[in-house]
Amino acid sequence: MAGEKVLIVEDELHALMGLAELVSGWGYRTETARDGAEALDKVMAWQPGIIVTDMKMPRMDGIELLNRLGELPDKQCVILLTAQGSIDRAVEAMKLGAYDFIQKPVDPTRLKMILANASRQRETELELDFTRRRLRERGVLGSLVGSSRKMQDIFALIERVAPSNVSVLITGESGTGKEVVARTLHELSTRKPKPFVAVNCAAIPETLIEAEIFGYEKGAFTGAIERSPGCFELAEEGTLLLDEIGEMPVGTQAKLLRVIEEKRLRRLGAKIEKSTNVRVLAATNKDPREAVDDGHLRADLFYRLNVFNIHMPPLREHKEDIPAILEAILADMNEKHERAVTGVDKEMLARLMSHDWPGNVRELRNTIERAVILCGEGQLESRHLPPGFGERVLRPSADDAASANSVQVEVGATVDEAERLLILKTLESTRNNKTRAAEILGISLKTLHNKLKEYGSASFASAESIEERV
Repeated sequence: MAGEKVLIVEDELHALMGLAELVSGWGYRTETARDGAEALDKVMAWQPGIIVTDMKMPRMDGIELLNRLGELPDKQCVILLTAQGSIDRAVEAMKLGAYDFIQKPVDPTRLKMILANASRQRETELELDFTRRRLRERGVLGSLVGSSRKMQDIFALIERVAPSNVSVLITGESGTGKEVVARTLHELSTRKPKPFVAVNCAAIPETLIEAEIFGYEKGAFTGAIERSPGCFELAEEGTLLLDEIGEMPVGTQAKLLRVIEEKRLRRLGAKIEKSTNVRVLAATNKDPREAVDDGHLRADLFYRLNVFNIHMPPLREHKEDIPAILEAILADMNEKHERAVTGVDKEMLARLMSHDWPGNVRELRNTIERAVILCGEGQLESRHLPPGFGERVLRPSADDAASANSVQVEVGATVDEAERLLILKTLESTRNNKTRAAEILGISLKTLHNKLKEYGSASFASAESIEERV
C-alpha cells in the first residue's frame, strides 16, 4: 500500500537511522523510536500500520511492546528484529500476534518482501473492516441479521469482544441464534483460520461426555479400542463452543474448569498432561444464575465462563428485524434447494409479523424452508405456511378450559403430576415432535428425554387418560 506508515524501534542509533533510510527509500513513510515506551507514544500520536521493532531494548522490550499493542483498539503488523540466540522467543512472539520476524544483521531483500506482504495484509484488513461497517449499517454481522436497537447493541459487543481471548457466556431461548453468535465471535477473531468446534452437552450421554471433551487413550474404558482426541484437541488454537453447559455433569464441570484455568488437559487413561490453547465459549437456554442456585452449574465455572455475557433476545422482542432475516433466509434457501423464490406477499408477511415465534429464528427458518420447497419460484403466500400455523398452543381460555390445547389440573394434584400432564399434553399438541415440545416447554431435549424415561409407559399414554387420573 503506497505511503504506508512504518514505525522503526531500535535502541542502537546507527542501526535505527540506517533502517529508517532504507525503508524510506522503498516509498514508506517512516518514524523512529529508541525503545518500546517511546514507541507506544508514537503509535498513539502517529498511528502507523506497520511496526519494525528490536526485541531487546531498555525500559520496554519488543515482547512487552507487542503485548501492550494488543490492548489497543487499532491493530498493527509487528515485525520483530531478533538476534541469532533469540529465535525461540521470536517464534513464541508469533503466537502472541507478531506478523513475522527477521534475524540481524537485516537482509534488505527479505525485509522488503516482509514489508510488502504486511502492507498487502493491512490493505486487505482495511477493506474487510470497511465492508463489515457497510454491512453492519444494513444490519448484517457475519451470519447475524438485525438493524433493531437490541441487535445493534449485540453487534457492538461482539465486535468489541471477538478480538480478545476471553471466555463468553451466550444466553437466550432455544432457537435465538446462540451458536451463530459463537461462530461470529470466532470468524472475527485471530483464531479464524483454526477450527471451530461445537458440542452440545445435552446430546451426549453422561457416561461418554468426558471422553468426547477430553479424549481418551486405547483401553481407557470398555470399547476404547484406539486412542481418540477430544473436542479440546480438535479445536486446538481455535474456538470450542460448549452448548447447553448446564447439562454437563457437575464432576465433568470441575475437570473443565481446571483445563480452562491451567490450559492443560489429560486424556482419559493417559499418564501425562499436555498443553492446550483453545478459546472456550459456552451457551445455555436457561438462566445461568438459577442453574447455579439449583446446583446444575458450578459457581466457579460460571464466573470463569461469564467474563462477558451476550444475551440473545427472543424474536418476539425484535420483530422489526423479521423482513431482513427473511431476505437472508430466502437467499440461503434458494441456493440450498435450487429454487427461485423472490419474496413474501403482504398477507403472508402480516401473518409472520403477528406470530409469537416460540421457537424463535430457528422456527422462522424452518417455516420458510418448507415454504420455499413448496413454492419453488415467485412469491411465498399464506398457503405455503404449515397447517395450523399461528394457532396458540397450551394457552387455556376462561371460556373453554377443557379445549384441546389447554391443560386442566384439579386442586390436590401433585406438582409432579401437573408437570407430567403438561409435558405429555405438549407432546400431543406437537404430534410427538420432541424437539418442538422441548422448545415450547423451555427445557433441553435431554431433560425431556429424561422425564419421559421417568414416566415409562405413561409417556405413550394419551393425555386424556392421564387427565382422568389427575
